[in-house]
Formats: sequence, C-alpha cells, structure tokens
Amino acid sequence: MESNAESHAGPVPAPVEKVLRRFQSMGRDEKMQALVQFSKKLEPLPPKYESIDRSNYTIPECQTRVDIFPEMHDGVMHFYADVNVRQSPTIAAMLAIIFSAVNEQPPQVTLDIPADFVRTLMDGVGLHTREVGLNAMVARLKRYAAQAASAG
Repeated sequence: MESNAESHAGPVPAPVEKVLRRFQSMGRDEKMQALVQFSKKLEPLPPKYESIDRSNYTIPECQTRVDIFPEMHDGVMHFYADVNVRQSPTIAAMLAIIFSAVNEQPPQVTLDIPADFVRTLMDGVGLHTREVGLNAMVARLKRYAAQAASAG
C-alpha cells in the first residue's frame, strides 16, 4: 500500500509537466547533453548544512552518497542536495532538473510528481541501474513535502 507521500494524487503540476515535455521531445544525444548542462546547475549546499548530522538526510538506496535537505518558507519548499557532482553527474543533473520544477513551489507540486517521472525523464538514456536510487530521491522529496504540508 502506497502512502500519500509516494502516490500521485493530483494533476501533474505545470512546472513538472514542462520538464517532462522538454525531455520527452529530446533524442538520446540531446538528453545526454542536457544532463551534462543540468549537472552544472545544482545549487551549492548552504554552509549551515555542512556540519550537521546527515543521517536523516541521506538517501540509502542511492549507489552514490546523496543528502537532501528541505526548507519551507512562506508556504513554499526549497530543496538542497549534497552530492559529488564530478563523481555522479547524472545524479546531480537529475536533482537539478527536479529542483528546477519544485523549488519555490508549494508542497503540493512536489507531492504531485507522477510515479513515472524518473522513467519518463530517463527514457532512452540507458541508466536503468540508477532508477531505484533516483526514485528513492523523488520519494524522499515527497515525504518532506508531505511533512511540510501537514505542519503548515
């Protein structure tokens, strides 16, 4: 049984739909170039997160160490991630892509990311071995958004 944080309850939000449409229209080579470009756009981790205990922020399903930090302010979410971009450019790119759609949006935008978001985005790229970890990152974002929505 899926929890609310993992299910797709509403229509696909416009920022998420825009990302999906863009990637669906690309061929494999274009997607690979876009991933390289997005990997360079991952926002740096704010210094306040560098020295905290990260055990609650790590995504254990990822092959690469990834820590995701949520913030809620003025009714909108903002996510940061710490990942070694040089070692894992695909993960950094995926996070930058997702964050471009959900940062500075209400929690519901994150909650409404469709279940097939990762598969749709990565279709034809040949990175199926990363799908479990990528889906785990999306699930974590949804869990953070559900917590923010219930607290707000």
